Amino acid sequence: MATIFETRLIGNIGKDATVKNMERGVVAINFPVAHNKNWKDKRNGESKTRTTWVNCTIWKKDGANMRILDFLKKGALVELIGTPFAKAFAQEDGFIRTEIRLNVSKTNILRPAKFDENFRDDLVDSDDADCEDENDCLEGTVEDYTLDENDF
Repeated sequence: MATIFETRLIGNIGKDATVKNMERGVVAINFPVAHNKNWKDKRNGESKTRTTWVNCTIWKKDGANMRILDFLKKGALVELIGTPFAKAFAQEDGFIRTEIRLNVSKTNILRPAKFDENFRDDLVDSDDADCEDENDCLEGTVEDYTLDENDF
């Protein structure tokens, strides 16, 4: 029986994505995403927030379309689907640190870092109104801009 281990994460990007060229023609796009859990303390009614940082990686083949980098900017609200894993390592002071990581298979930009009316113009090529195939034209809003495993 097949198993699935997949996580859906919605949060804000903590800093602009960085690109690292790996071995064998693979590129890693790395960026941290913050997930905030808000609640009220039952004892005193005080609002509390716990932030969990997840280090995310999108894997691409060298030479693949890197347009996603235009959208993976600090402050952007993203929805990510992928395979989570934990990584442990020793720091210079000897302490063991763990982190949550996500190998991303699907990315959806819910809100860009700085949204303005001209942003949609970046998503739609207005000079290419006569596309031969409707799949050649990018239409829709920022919410519709989604990548999946076929884009990697």
